[in-house]
Amino acid sequence: MLQRLYDRTMELAAHRHAVWWLFVLSATEASFFPIPVEAMMLPMMFARPKRAWLYAGVATVGTVIGGVLGYAIGALLYEGLGQPILAFYGLEDAYTDLVDDLDAEWAAWIVFAGGFTPIPYKVVTVASGAVHLDLVVFIVASLVSRGLRFLLEAALLHWFGPPIRNFIEKRLALVATVSFLVALAGFASVKWLL
Repeated sequence: MLQRLYDRTMELAAHRHAVWWLFVLSATEASFFPIPVEAMMLPMMFARPKRAWLYAGVATVGTVIGGVLGYAIGALLYEGLGQPILAFYGLEDAYTDLVDDLDAEWAAWIVFAGGFTPIPYKVVTVASGAVHLDLVVFIVASLVSRGLRFLLEAALLHWFGPPIRNFIEKRLALVATVSFLVALAGFASVKWLL
């Protein structure tokens, strides 16, 4: 089953409209959707390595625009929409701690960490809006962190693409398990460390 899902993802990643779906996924993941951008972007990079830089750029622009949407949810619709999103992920306590830490001195670094690490970025976007963090600081920190993350992934696939793809295809179950654990660690780090 895992192999069929991987094969299907690779087929969709090579589809002619995949770039638009990557943009949509990137924007929604930054504000409310649970599937990480890499679930679609990495297979696209594997399928067309020469376009890896384009895909990294599309994902960066999409997540920054989605981040602004998450910011707006936190600033304007926290009670009606932001709080239910955080409750869905079980991150209400982490949100409260994050809001307390989002002071002017550390705000840019917190947004950067949320955009670059496995910490769920949507929590940072909603929290940034809820505390009315300077929007320019939020956008610049998001652009730098998400851009670095996706460009680093594109660079790794550009330089080591075929060996990495062979490794993944031979050890798909192991890679899926490790990916799941990394995502779980990201949610746990928000819940327990903040």
